[in-house]
Amino acid sequence: MDLRGKVAFVTGASQGIGRACAMLLAEAGADVALGSRNLGKLESVAKDVQNLGRKPLIVPLDVSNRDSIAEGAGSALKAFGKIDILVNNAGIAKDNLAMRMKPEDWEIVLRTNLDGAYYCSRALLPGMVKQRYGRIINIASVVAQAGNAGQANYIASKAGLIGLTKAVAAEVASRNITVNAVAPGFIRTAMTDKLPEAVEQRLLSLIPLGRMGTDREVAHGVRFLASDEAGYITGHVLNINGGMYMA
Repeated sequence: MDLRGKVAFVTGASQGIGRACAMLLAEAGADVALGSRNLGKLESVAKDVQNLGRKPLIVPLDVSNRDSIAEGAGSALKAFGKIDILVNNAGIAKDNLAMRMKPEDWEIVLRTNLDGAYYCSRALLPGMVKQRYGRIINIASVVAQAGNAGQANYIASKAGLIGLTKAVAAEVASRNITVNAVAPGFIRTAMTDKLPEAVEQRLLSLIPLGRMGTDREVAHGVRFLASDEAGYITGHVLNINGGMYMA
């Protein structure tokens, strides 16, 4: 999976799955635009990308804000001249039961997770169409497929992202642009490390493989979908969930 000569744009690249995606794409040879609100953490990621011999670009980015997306996409295109790969990873969660959820919590999660991915794609698709090449990978979630109590806003945003993936895939396939989604299951993060033992064991009981995944395991799926080897895959949802959801 050789990505030399390619340029990737990863949103939410400062930590977790986004950081892992940025690093694996760089390891495969891609230069990487790193988008996030957390510029301090992006500095560290940029240094790691540079240590791999690749060119990083720090992009201040708030995907809940259309002006920020337009500015971020513009700065990346100006710096690199093109974007070949877009990873729509940035997202938030504000959980509560549907009947207790604050309207503002519903709106910001949809605006960040779904609208943000749409507007990032919209900003970068014209260049991909012009060059007749592109890879868009959207980070969805297992709960968008299986459901989960207390996450109506998050699940609606991620299920919408799967629908967006399929719609845009159909629109741009003739231009040699593939659009796919990755749906991670429970992934080991700093947040899950703080879970009480009883809660973690309950979660693990739902996973046939008996363990949580890692951010790099998700990123390996993203790197594959970004590669030429995945050129005949589009409109697909790649489940990386340890068997938690099978369909």
